[in-house]
Amino acid sequence: MHTLLARLRPAWLRHTPDCLLCGAPGSELPICTGCEADLPWLTGQCSLCALPLPSLGLPCGACLKRPPSFDRVVAPWRYDFPVDSLITRFKHQGRWPLGRLLGELLARHLAHGFDDGLPRPDALLPVPLAAPRLRQRGFNQAGMLAGWLARELDIPVEPDGLKRHRDGPPQQGLDAVTRRRNLRDAFSLDTRARVHGRHLALVDDVLTTGTTAQVLARLLKGAGATRVDIYCLARTPRPGDG
Repeated sequence: MHTLLARLRPAWLRHTPDCLLCGAPGSELPICTGCEADLPWLTGQCSLCALPLPSLGLPCGACLKRPPSFDRVVAPWRYDFPVDSLITRFKHQGRWPLGRLLGELLARHLAHGFDDGLPRPDALLPVPLAAPRLRQRGFNQAGMLAGWLARELDIPVEPDGLKRHRDGPPQQGLDAVTRRRNLRDAFSLDTRARVHGRHLALVDDVLTTGTTAQVLARLLKGAGATRVDIYCLARTPRPGDG
């Protein structure tokens, strides 16, 4: 049976690349089978926000109490070693090959999901950076991830659909209340964005409290989006969870 996964074509050179984690021979991608198996794959998780849980297929208590504005989070990994280190090196040190590897592994994960019935979105929207932070970093990691996913999965990416007007302190390390205050009136839709009646997927690197995802999903749903999913590399556990 012809599946989307079978149509994926990795963008790496034709020779067998070395594993970026241990240096051993890789396969189609620059990661060996041992290192790929040892990544902190998410198994038990909330069926809505992907919070790591002991079991699979049930919503967590927070989502039961207050259902999120988004429909589903898809993340292959728990935010743990070595994925946390790989994301940090990609995001803050400009190690693009590491980001590309993670992006293509995420594309494979999504392709399996589409084959298993996960609804396929009409377009990908990267979570935007404010202009000062974009100038400082030199690139938007969410935009790069969305571009790699678009090529691998043949889903259009609309990089300018969302705008961030105001920047505050980095979300990492802030509590939930401060995160919400930090994002108040920070985002808007581009006037040319096509939202009404569409299924859209937001792309980001890590989902922590889900505050950014909530704000953006609410914005898109308010403009008429029928479904908003979140595609990210990793999901953090609750504080204090092992």
